[in-house]
Formats: sequence, structure tokens, C-alpha cells
Amino acid sequence: MLALIQTIVLALDIYWWLLIASAIFSWLYAFNVVNSRNQFVGAIGNFLFKITEPVLAPIRRLLPDLGGIDISPIIVLLLIFFLRQFLLTSIAPLVL
Repeated sequence: MLALIQTIVLALDIYWWLLIASAIFSWLYAFNVVNSRNQFVGAIGNFLFKITEPVLAPIRRLLPDLGGIDISPIIVLLLIFFLRQFLLTSIAPLVL
């Protein structure tokens, strides 16, 4: 059971970093820092979009319009942090 909790925590950690990478990439793309015509850059952007959009889209629908500011990644990061801490402090001690 402990191995399952550790695997879930690792998956949450990986998704945490993918969300951060997606946010940074979207800023770089929006400010024309990266070459949008480059096939490799497009592949990275497409991957990050496909991996994060299924989680971010429902949250965006629930949030009010903030005039171009997207706080959905922050909310997802907070949820991941809460879930990770809950697993490590409440569930893991019960397994040990």
C-alpha cells in the first residue's frame, strides 16, 4: 500500500512540474520569445497543452473572467499540494 501512495505522490510531482512548464511555455509563446514556426517548439507546446488542458479547462469554466489573467494553473497547483500533503500526512501513517 505504501508503494501505491509513493507512486501517486511521484505522479503528482511530475504533473506539478508539467503544469509549471506549460505556464512558462505559454508566457514564452505569448511574448514571442520562442520561434512558433519551429517544429520542435510546436511539438513541445502541443504536448504540454494536451497533457494539462483536460485538467485546466473545467477549472477555467468555473472561474469568473479575470480579463486575460488565467489563475487555473495556480488552483490546480494548490489542489495537487493539498492532495500530496493529505496522502503523506493522513493516509501514509495509517499504512505504516
